[in-house]
Amino acid sequence: MTIEEPTVFGTVTTEPLDLAAHEAAVADRRAGAVVSFQGVVRDHDHGRAVLSLEYEGHPSAAAVLREVAAEVAADPDVYAVAVSHRVGPLVIGDAALVAAVSTAHRAAAFAACARLVDEVKARLPIWKRQVFADGTEEWVNCP
Repeated sequence: MTIEEPTVFGTVTTEPLDLAAHEAAVADRRAGAVVSFQGVVRDHDHGRAVLSLEYEGHPSAAAVLREVAAEVAADPDVYAVAVSHRVGPLVIGDAALVAAVSTAHRAAAFAACARLVDEVKARLPIWKRQVFADGTEEWVNCP
């Protein structure tokens, strides 16, 4: 059996995100598990009604996202990683973050996908502006 390099895909985009496309991107004949995650814009935050969000990214955001994806893909249990984050205006129900990981077994896939999402949230230089129903707004994760 030959060792194959993991497939790594990561992008920051203004286009709507497609969970099924990310799952397809990590398809691998060796994989017995594909775990995916979709972070969706919700209608509330800390007890306040949210009308919409806008994500703004630093010019380095795409490179950081690919770096995080490559780090997760470096795990020998991981066969493929696909992750994307949206920027620009989003409405309730839109996907803001989509990730998928494939491995041989489910425990490794769950762990790798959780690590991927956690690292993206911790390191990606993307900031969120929330617009609330009461007319106020706030920026989240701003330096």
